Amino acid sequence: MAFGDLLEHVGSTGRFQVLHVTLLSIPVMMMASHNLLQNFVAAVPPHFCSPQVNLSHFMLSPEDSLQITVPQDKRGKPQRCQRYVTPQWHLLAQNGTNRSEEQGDVELQGCKDGWSYNMTDMTSTIISDWNLVCNMRSLKQMGQTVYMGGVLVGALVFGALSDRYGRRILLIISNLLMAVSGTCVAFSNSFSLYCLFRFGCGMALSGLGLNTFSLIVEWIPTRVRTVVGTLTGYCYTIGQMLLAVIAYFIPDWRWLTLAVSLPFYVFFLISWWFHESSRWLVLSNQSEQAIKNLKSVARFNGRREEGEKINLNMLEESMKKEMSCSQGSYTVLDLFRTRRLRNVTICLSAVWLSTSFAYYGLAMDLQKFGVNIYLIQVIFGAVDIPAKVLITVSMSFIGRRPSQSGALIIAGITILANVLVPYEKQTIRTCLAVMGKGCLAASFSCCFLFSGELYPTIIRQNGMGWVSMMARVGAMVAPMVLLTGDYIPWLPGLIYGGAPIISGIAAIFLPETLGTPLPDTIQDVEEGRYGKGSKTSPKEAIILQENQANLLKQAA
Repeated sequence: MAFGDLLEHVGSTGRFQVLHVTLLSIPVMMMASHNLLQNFVAAVPPHFCSPQVNLSHFMLSPEDSLQITVPQDKRGKPQRCQRYVTPQWHLLAQNGTNRSEEQGDVELQGCKDGWSYNMTDMTSTIISDWNLVCNMRSLKQMGQTVYMGGVLVGALVFGALSDRYGRRILLIISNLLMAVSGTCVAFSNSFSLYCLFRFGCGMALSGLGLNTFSLIVEWIPTRVRTVVGTLTGYCYTIGQMLLAVIAYFIPDWRWLTLAVSLPFYVFFLISWWFHESSRWLVLSNQSEQAIKNLKSVARFNGRREEGEKINLNMLEESMKKEMSCSQGSYTVLDLFRTRRLRNVTICLSAVWLSTSFAYYGLAMDLQKFGVNIYLIQVIFGAVDIPAKVLITVSMSFIGRRPSQSGALIIAGITILANVLVPYEKQTIRTCLAVMGKGCLAASFSCCFLFSGELYPTIIRQNGMGWVSMMARVGAMVAPMVLLTGDYIPWLPGLIYGGAPIISGIAAIFLPETLGTPLPDTIQDVEEGRYGKGSKTSPKEAIILQENQANLLKQAA
């Protein structure tokens, strides 16, 4: 008897599993809100230098005050970071015509008296509260990089702790950390504190992702894991669209942060109900508690009699297979020791890094498209749905390698094409960006399955941990690349578009895994035991299906 048979014994898809998966999936929507929160809390409102203090003695309208104190740029818009040293009273007679060519050698200065902000769409952002503009504008991108750094650190910390102390207790801690850190972000009185607590939110996000998916896949049978894993992924997609709705009705950044953080106090209370993974309990020498949990699930599913039959011998017998698949003494270094496995690791590292890099480069800079950011956030979220469906069909009929390579190259081409489109062509720019984001979302879906099929069983978790770390590095670097646009406007688009194309070419050198057995050892990889066109047996097909769902928990 395998452990999956025990789950069937206590009610494989009964009331417990339905409620368990539902309660674990709901927070995933709010996780998406935190991941993309900076699109709204750090939105840059139109701004210009505040007028000289002595102008307050004159009865001037805001328009007249702006006209005589702030020069115009080439597009006839008020400059954001400079003003006249002295008011240019003679400009009042020009009725607001474009003065960019008439400013001549008039002496200018920085915004010594602060900035004035046009808060039409939002009542406040961290930009307007802490004046993160002009020479301080790089701090906006630094804030997102710090958050992504928290995601990386959280993956390392919570990943190790969950294997040692269990999924349930780490999920409880992660929910509390997200709730407290998010609340503290909302009440931060400085940018430094904001970054500190956002770092905590990033750590909590990793803990939530890892332990949520672990508890989901470890309490449901193999035959439904792929479906459940896919549905849980769509919860994240829904969360992207939900964030736009919440941000639209809550225009203040502090209240918005509270709105997406307070639900985690409720999730914290609910998470005490969850049952610890019986798989983990057995592997941690806590078989007695594992039996209690299985019997509790059986009672919840109305199978009390079947549950009472479970004993220690039955449980240990069912876990023999899991014990035999343990990783032994293999480490991350083994991913680079042999030629073919090293080639797989290098190519997959490029694929994961560039996918995450370009994805967050697009998803975290919505204002550059000149379209309503609430609308484009909804569109960016919705495009993931057809993208994931199309890539699933493509992987099943065309193959993993061409699907992975094609998604990345098309994404890169659309991003590069956007560099050539004038800023005024907002509809075209938005359509290209949406297409690129959809391709990158499809690439992510392909990454999870393809990587798990390429790495051999004995080192699969190390491999998935490595490539997912590369994805987080890409997410950290992405915001900082935007700063190069201050010097060369087209450079960020070139970098964001070039990276997926290069990694898409690298993906061509990966072996094809469609319809082939999973490799079990490093020797299988070195001898090229995939890509020969052999068909999987029914037993191997089940392993493939289980592997696809397990990738979610291993890479989270």
